[in-house]
Amino acid sequence: MNHMVEELTEKEERIVQLLSETGLNRNIAKVVVFLAKAGEAVSRDIERAANLRQPEVSLAMKDLKEWGWIKERELKKKGKGRPLKCYKLTRDLKEIVSELVQNKKEEIKKIEKDLEELEKLVGLK
Repeated sequence: MNHMVEELTEKEERIVQLLSETGLNRNIAKVVVFLAKAGEAVSRDIERAANLRQPEVSLAMKDLKEWGWIKERELKKKGKGRPLKCYKLTRDLKEIVSELVQNKKEEIKKIEKDLEELEKLVGLK
């Protein structure tokens, strides 16, 4: 485990921004982009790198697990306390982005069709 937590680069921040503009929750976008870079990370590292609070990371993980985008494993800790959970994406960033782009393009086509029908119905076309 690498404990040097790198913050997101400008390019990665831009990817986060664009993902959230397409409708993906911003915190989820941050987690996905960070995990795509880190490979695998514990909650605390994700919090630091993505600049999120623990509850925000937990909520993002809940959705990501439901969608099947991440898997978790427990790391045994020395001594007492709850084991640490380690997270990893189940697919790469390209696959995730590709799926989101496809969904948005279909949404746009449907909206364009609806707008065209609306214009015809009110006599604009």
